[in-house]
Parts: sequence; structure tokens; C-alpha cells
Amino acid sequence: MTDAGGDATSSWLIENQDRQRELYGAPLGERVRRLTGALGISQARLARTLGMSPAMLSQLVSARRVKIGDPAVLARMLMLDQRCQGLRTPADRHTVDALLAEIAEARWHWNGQRPGGPRRNGPRTIGHRVQRPVSDGTAAAVLRGVSEPARLAAAAAALGPTFPELAEVLRQAASRPGA
Repeated sequence: MTDAGGDATSSWLIENQDRQRELYGAPLGERVRRLTGALGISQARLARTLGMSPAMLSQLVSARRVKIGDPAVLARMLMLDQRCQGLRTPADRHTVDALLAEIAEARWHWNGQRPGGPRRNGPRTIGHRVQRPVSDGTAAAVLRGVSEPARLAAAAAALGPTFPELAEVLRQAASRPGA
């Protein structure tokens, strides 16, 4: 005997996880567990580092919510995910603390201008035009030549509902920064 309400909830959560997989390449629960495991931190600490509430991250992890609403939060998560790929596991506490502080302080200025003019010291900023050599003639390679992976991913998240084809190109460019 099955609970019809439970089946409907399970189906809804599975659909949400599938949607997260389309948007982010994997369900957010998997991504968050990978990050917290690699860094040896709690989900609450990860949420604070990313700039969101622990309750909101919990809803995303459990697939009760599908999307990360703030492009800067998504960009921080992608930046952290990318940086964790180069860490030794388990990472030492000092390295983890420094990495989390850097991610938490990252600010994005989407118009390419830094508030108050140029700044030499302080948090690293992302969102300005970056010129890199283009390895091939694909759209993804060209996009990687002019923007940071975190910014490409944030643009994909913003465009996804309205322009899914463009969002997919942006996600491909963001997921293979060295390709």
C-alpha cells in the first residue's frame, strides 16, 4: 500500500532535481555535499560563505526549491566548486578558512565598473572584461575569452527560463574554462 500524497511529493522532488540538473549540471544536493565534504564544513557555514541563509540552502539541497535566485550566490558557488577541484583532501583548516573568506568577499560588478573608481587593494572583483586567447572558433571558447566562468554561469541562470539555448552555451563555456 502506497501513500498517494507521498508519491506525489516524491515525484515533485525528482522533477525539481531533474530541473536542477538541467540548470546546474547536477542536483544542488550533490554539489553541496561535494563542497561540504571536500572542505570539511557544515552546510550552514557554506550558506553564509555563499551569501544566503542556511534555510534557503537547505531548501535547494532538498529540491524543495529549484533555482538559486541571486546570480552572485551562484557565481560564488561555482567559483568555490572550481577552487575545490585543486585542493588536497582533506584540506587543512587554514587553507579552508582562507578560501572561504576569499569567496565570501568576492563582489561582482556586472556593468564592468568598480564603484568609486579603480581599486588596488581589497576584495577581488569579477565581472570586468577579461581577454584570453581563444582556442577554437566555438561560441563557448569565445565567451571564455571575454568573461570569467562564474559570470558566464550567472548569465546562464538568468537567461535559462527565457532563452534556454543561449543559457546552455553559457553553461558549457562556464563548465570548461580551460577547454
